[in-house]
Amino acid sequence: MSSSRAADAALQIRGSIVALVTPMLPSGGVDFGALRSLVRWHAASGTAAIVAVGTTGESATLNVDEHCEVIATVINAAAGELAVIAGTGANSTSEAIELTEVAARIGADACLSVTPYYNKPTQNGLYLHHKTIAEAVDIPNILYNVPGRTAVDLQVETTVRLAQVDNIIGVKDATGSIERGVEIIRACPTDFAVYSGDDATAISLMLRGACGNISVTANVVPETIADLCRRALSAQQGGSVDRAALLKDDSDLAVLHDAMFVESNPIPVKWALSRMGKINEDIRLPLTVLDQKYWPLVEKALVQAGALVEETA
Repeated sequence: MSSSRAADAALQIRGSIVALVTPMLPSGGVDFGALRSLVRWHAASGTAAIVAVGTTGESATLNVDEHCEVIATVINAAAGELAVIAGTGANSTSEAIELTEVAARIGADACLSVTPYYNKPTQNGLYLHHKTIAEAVDIPNILYNVPGRTAVDLQVETTVRLAQVDNIIGVKDATGSIERGVEIIRACPTDFAVYSGDDATAISLMLRGACGNISVTANVVPETIADLCRRALSAQQGGSVDRAALLKDDSDLAVLHDAMFVESNPIPVKWALSRMGKINEDIRLPLTVLDQKYWPLVEKALVQAGALVEETA
């Protein structure tokens, strides 16, 4: 079971959790001014927590110094008004421990640890990797399973084993399978948090017991995602919520969710934010700026969702 400190963290980190982009300058460096502005925007928009330097934050192309500075900047800008979850995953256990130690030292509320990618460990290797990190650093850990990117799938049975480890408070399930999410919720202890990592199915999974949505779409419509998550959590807890209306409002965002993945994340969402005037469109190689053929599609989705005012001739 999780420790009391970890359990407290899981109770506090609920609702809309934005998987925040990392703004870049045309010169290639991190745009820390724009990063701070994004954090303040989310604080004012009802976002419950921020994931700093996850997949959407271009963790793969930040060097270690930048990685740590982005986390520190987000923590400082959040100013205690919303929780900060630091992306500290790596496919080297020792490197993941080092990043997690930094996150704990500078005040992150929790860390997000992706399953080791590329080297394709066994289920026992995955168990030992995450267990070793959790036992090495005193900070709440959230597992991150995204087999579409890592080529390895953290099985439900392995997740259940890890849920017994102190400091492991939950899992971000990005399989996109409601059935998988429900299976984890039912199999794990009640104080183990399950977060959706798939915008298209997040509200449906929250109505079935998930604690929140670690969201890409929340980058561009934070108030909308926060409202949907609040209503889903209220319904989950027996509140007077019109579920049909909630699911209708959720389905209205399907076009925007799809638009955020017309190319590899975070390519579309960074272009969308640049179109909204929040950041530059710059992104680091090997990722490239959104192909121009998708611009009208993404722009139309933003207008439909109320994130952008349609220009008239």
